[in-house]
Amino acid sequence: MNIMKTKNRNLTGYLVVIFLLLANVGFSQDYKPSKQEKKEMRRAALAANFYSQDTLLVVRKYVLQADYLQNKIGDMVSVSSTLNFIKVDGEKAILQTGSDFVAGYNGVGGVTAEGSVSNYEIHRNMKALSHRVTFILMTNIGTFNIEMNILADNTASATIRGNTSGMLTWRGNLAAIYNAKIFKGPNSY
Repeated sequence: MNIMKTKNRNLTGYLVVIFLLLANVGFSQDYKPSKQEKKEMRRAALAANFYSQDTLLVVRKYVLQADYLQNKIGDMVSVSSTLNFIKVDGEKAILQTGSDFVAGYNGVGGVTAEGSVSNYEIHRNMKALSHRVTFILMTNIGTFNIEMNILADNTASATIRGNTSGMLTWRGNLAAIYNAKIFKGPNSY
């Protein structure tokens, strides 16, 4: 019985010391994390974000909101992320381009293609904390091969290739569907 009391007292003593050390660090205004601690905290935050992204990608409930569009020769133009996006919602997806300045086929200055997703694959890079997602989008205006690269800080790019030699790359951020601020125009054609 004395051994048990001694162990409980030792455990209690250790807990008190740990609590006091944590309280001292927590309430100290002069404490600044070292460079190594900052690096470890950033890596932990990116790892947590990587796993939450993985969940979005597996359940297919996300939007890539583009800030820039880039053509195959590298010309890049700044665009509205509200109108330029790739939305994946289960077995369906929407690919839209738009402009704040002119009206297009979809009423928002561009094209809206809505269709079904097939050949959906997720490739994980645990070391770099990144994802690569590939799928085929079949719409009423064509079939598109889409390859997305997503980093743990939510930056993402998607390259879209159709039946022609052209290609277009969306560059922006990944968001959950319920957090995305997008406006979908009417389907083209």
